[in-house]
Amino acid sequence: MSIAHVSPHRRAEVLDALRRGTVPSGSLELFAVGLDRFTGSITEDLDAVRAGRGMLKAVRGEYGAGKTFFARWLQDRALRQGFATAEVQVSEGETPLHRLETVYRRLVERLATADCRQGALRSVIDGWFYALEEEVLAAGEVDPEDAATLLERTTERMERRLAAVTRQAPTFALCLRAYRRAVAMGDAVTAEALLAWLGGQPNVSAAARRSAGIRGEIDHYGALGFLQGLLVVLRDSGHPGLVVVLDEVETLQRMRGDVRERALNALRQWMDELDAGRFPGLYLLVTGTPAFFDGPQGVQRLAPLAQRLHTDFATDARFDNPRAVQIRLASFDLARLEEVGRRVRDLYAAHSVVGDRIRRLADDGYVATLARAVTGGLGGKVGVAPRVFLKKLVADVLDRIDQFPDFDPRRDYALTIGEAELTQAERATRPAFGVDDVELEP
Repeated sequence: MSIAHVSPHRRAEVLDALRRGTVPSGSLELFAVGLDRFTGSITEDLDAVRAGRGMLKAVRGEYGAGKTFFARWLQDRALRQGFATAEVQVSEGETPLHRLETVYRRLVERLATADCRQGALRSVIDGWFYALEEEVLAAGEVDPEDAATLLERTTERMERRLAAVTRQAPTFALCLRAYRRAVAMGDAVTAEALLAWLGGQPNVSAAARRSAGIRGEIDHYGALGFLQGLLVVLRDSGHPGLVVVLDEVETLQRMRGDVRERALNALRQWMDELDAGRFPGLYLLVTGTPAFFDGPQGVQRLAPLAQRLHTDFATDARFDNPRAVQIRLASFDLARLEEVGRRVRDLYAAHSVVGDRIRRLADDGYVATLARAVTGGLGGKVGVAPRVFLKKLVADVLDRIDQFPDFDPRRDYALTIGEAELTQAERATRPAFGVDDVELEP
């Protein structure tokens, strides 16, 4: 996608995210500097998942190497190919990896499709039932005006599609059947409650559960069966697969020993289930730091998992195999940082009435100077600079050029980086002298 083809709406979303210092949710190919070498292997992976395989890919990189950006870039590509996606942040309190029922719940909460960027479960389920109805009608099995028979035949077709899943998680089909019945009867309250239960939400009303003949909540093992069912529904709804990102798994290293052991074993279980073909159409992406993959408090604590994820990184990084189960991201250097800055500048200018002025005042030389200044303010660590640099470039420089006719960043702007705007990892890089001492050269 070229800058000229980005809609004003998408441009606004991207720039708003950069102002906040976060990774945009889409159009990331515009800034995917240095990821070209992974494009071919990612395309192959998605094609294999589309054909019915389940796959896992691990991505390693230090802080600032762009792991979250890579994950969002991959999800963006997958969404444009019709896949569904979900990004889950692993944490001890909110989403412990060993509690697969919690992981499943977070996954459903963040389920996205090209038409619905979050919370897409309802649209997927409703689209599936619509597709089943169309199949029944196309077969000439019922009169389109006979709603009761259409509901019955659609339910029968649904249960045939879910036969394999029902053996592992019988309540999945029970809940879907009751949801479909509640929708047909106009009982929105029950339908909403059943959809919430299907998504793993706790505290669903007992009355709604009784209407479906289900009890309790989804447990660890039930979550795996429900994920199988979700994959069937997605494929029947026209989505070739599901990309799930488990981000920041290195947080496992800071957890209590027994919790960490169970989490690592859960990750091994994911891999074994994928290899066994239990999750056709699932692409699982795991991101973490080198310390997590190689250190004593991470993957190495569980030998079977370490063996499955082992990849040779002893050779020159130029010869890394992008098809390997584990790939590594190189940290940003100044050249890549400046290129991203130029692309953001051009995106901003492309839809601004003062685009020529923006390009003139924030020319390539100024973008390079700002990149060096921000990096110097963070102890020369280019890898941690992209977030702060792009936030400063958009919010402090480009916005002001766009709004104030007499603003000249070389004359009127002095870079400051406050402690409050930095993450813990960014603060750790600060030099002993004040950032206010870093000047932008005219």
